[in-house]
Amino acid sequence: MNAKRTDKIATGVLYVLSGIIVAILAFLLIYILYKGLPHVSWTFLTTASNPLTGGGVAVQLFNSIYLLVVTLIISVPLSLGAGIYLSEYANQKHWLTSWVRSAIEVLSSLPSIVVGLFGMLVFVLQFGLGFSVLSGALALTVFNLPLMTRNVEESLRAIPTMQREGGLALGLSKWETATQIILPAAVPGIITGVILSSGRVFGEAAALIYTAGQTNLPIDWANWNPMSLTSPLSLFRPAETLAVHIWALNTEGTIATAQQISAGASAVLIIFVLLFNLGARFVGNRIHKKLTSGN
Repeated sequence: MNAKRTDKIATGVLYVLSGIIVAILAFLLIYILYKGLPHVSWTFLTTASNPLTGGGVAVQLFNSIYLLVVTLIISVPLSLGAGIYLSEYANQKHWLTSWVRSAIEVLSSLPSIVVGLFGMLVFVLQFGLGFSVLSGALALTVFNLPLMTRNVEESLRAIPTMQREGGLALGLSKWETATQIILPAAVPGIITGVILSSGRVFGEAAALIYTAGQTNLPIDWANWNPMSLTSPLSLFRPAETLAVHIWALNTEGTIATAQQISAGASAVLIIFVLLFNLGARFVGNRIHKKLTSGN
């Protein structure tokens, strides 16, 4: 068998394997959307759930978005700081760097259910935050921080060394070079990673069952006082998210329409996750073109 024939066979096998992966993903998406979209309507998206009649998913959808925003507010600065340190300052052979990388690897391999139990023991019980938006956001930060830190570090490391040397040659300090030259050049990759991790956080359920809770208090949409438990902006109210609502409907749902509501909520969830992923590519490409003066 000559080399050209071997190359064609290997290429064909790779195409088949890639096609299988795409087919599995397409089947999952089509099946979920086929089952769920007939139950999705404007009323479904804008009405609250009802334990007797089922209702919609307005509160759960808002809780998912709100939890995501709070999580990003906490985790993005932490991941930026850790990523800049590991990329620009850390001595790769130093014991502290090894410990930091080991901690990141261990955290990234923890199952989300373990993170949820940790969040319940520490944030809910030890810190006295109870089942709340803040407890859920802190647990999601622990869950999401390793991925975002590695994304920031890799985005910064992808910037050519020549740019670092150029900044130092111009008389800039190491910090000024990192923040004024390297970080802006890495922004497209960092934003893409943040949006992709947002989709991962948005669909998380296990870590939130034990931290954000499985119930919702009545929300007064006219009350914007964040210190009031009836306010949608309160950080201390329990907040059942869309993913947790789907889990509850399939495990504890007793109403006749539980399966239909679950299917509709699953379709809404998968659409948002798709939007996050497609948005990451679109925003990353646009920012990259803008920063590189591309057309």
